[in-house]
Amino acid sequence: MAFLSPKTLTADEQKALLRASSAHPRDHLVISLALGTALRLSELVGLDVGDVFFPNGEPRLRITVRPEIAKRGRTGDVFLPDALVPKLRRFWRYKLSKRESVDPTAPLLCGLSRRRISRRRIQVVVRAWQVKAGFGRLYCFHALRHTSVTNIYRASRDLFLAQRFARHASPLTTVLYTHPSDDELRQGVRHLTC
Repeated sequence: MAFLSPKTLTADEQKALLRASSAHPRDHLVISLALGTALRLSELVGLDVGDVFFPNGEPRLRITVRPEIAKRGRTGDVFLPDALVPKLRRFWRYKLSKRESVDPTAPLLCGLSRRRISRRRIQVVVRAWQVKAGFGRLYCFHALRHTSVTNIYRASRDLFLAQRFARHASPLTTVLYTHPSDDELRQGVRHLTC
């Protein structure tokens, strides 16, 4: 059985997407959380304010994914990159300015109705920012998760660290994220003797 390598964004595409969305705190946070934590779409949508923030508005450095939003009910801890902390602080202020509830049980991400944003809306938003960033090809939301896990693997070259980061039950699943990039392949092939 052949496995297809997951689609991942290049480093330039990641930067362009973050830059394009930077003026919109909610959408920028969605993209930043997806790229920085590898949260699945259902997990991201299911987050409550208390999962990400202490009652005083200070961001948590670790999110525990609750069983009711986790894949197959498997809980796990997600550690937040340092770069997310100022984005979360900005988002807290944004929620307050929009008069969205910051009660710990309130949804973290809301739509215009101040209710929990839908999965479909997140997918539409992520695609719209890709268009605005000038992408030549569009990625599905799940490609952000693939990109995040691949980034961790490339930075550490540690399959088991990447497995824990992705919260995969098996390292065999994580192996799909270890494929070389085009640049890595080009560098590896350049000096072959032929």
